[in-house]
Amino acid sequence: MAKGILKDTPVDRTLWCRYEMKYIVSESRAAAIARFIEPYLKPDHYSKLQPSGFYPIVSLYLDSDDLRLCKESLRGFLKRFKLRIRSYTDDPDYPRFFEIKRRANTVIIKSRARVKTEDVPTLLSGRYVPPAHDYKTDVDAIRQFQLYMKSIDAKPLVLIRYLRRAYEGDSENRVRVTFDRQLAYNVTKAPEVILKGRGWQPSPLTLNSVILEMKFTGRYPAWLGRMASYFDLRQRSVSKYATSVKKACSLRFCGPKILMGV
Repeated sequence: MAKGILKDTPVDRTLWCRYEMKYIVSESRAAAIARFIEPYLKPDHYSKLQPSGFYPIVSLYLDSDDLRLCKESLRGFLKRFKLRIRSYTDDPDYPRFFEIKRRANTVIIKSRARVKTEDVPTLLSGRYVPPAHDYKTDVDAIRQFQLYMKSIDAKPLVLIRYLRRAYEGDSENRVRVTFDRQLAYNVTKAPEVILKGRGWQPSPLTLNSVILEMKFTGRYPAWLGRMASYFDLRQRSVSKYATSVKKACSLRFCGPKILMGV
């Protein structure tokens, strides 16, 4: 599914401190929006590598036994964080990315560290692993991840995967627009980040729909405002993680059960 996506070591194009706006749109509207943005943005590095323009993403999310991070997301806390390990392939020769995604009111702040695939279980156990030579700049981010993990006794809970098509600009504002499809989840306690395997369940978020995200680091671009108005886009809270865990709990795949009212 990800042939050619990581021909070289991945170039990290993540926006580290940014604003995010999320929407749920139909397939037909997503196609029209993609045509609208083409004069402003170009497909990102990973989309260019795929004949279809879509590339896979899989993330292993961690949480406490009482699902603290999931509940904070569902309740809309303005200050919250998520812990996840991301990959774009099952190839063990490519790195996994330890990420802390924090929200401070309307601003998203992300820290990220590359690690060797074989070091993931050791790092999740709380032990330290000397980084590879090319990854030495990521030591602080790894230690920060472990501190956050220890603060709530977080453990692996669920894998989330989807297909993404992304567009981005090269201006200082770093505008990025993504389209996510085929969202699925897999409840697991295993300290591994994999795309394939058994146990995957479709998420209700992308049944006949697409998750549209608009991201930028500075001022809200005027053309994005025109696009939102033209297509009558209604911003909403969309958490792939929290929605998947809530669905899994309703099917008794995990516990404790999350009350439907939160």
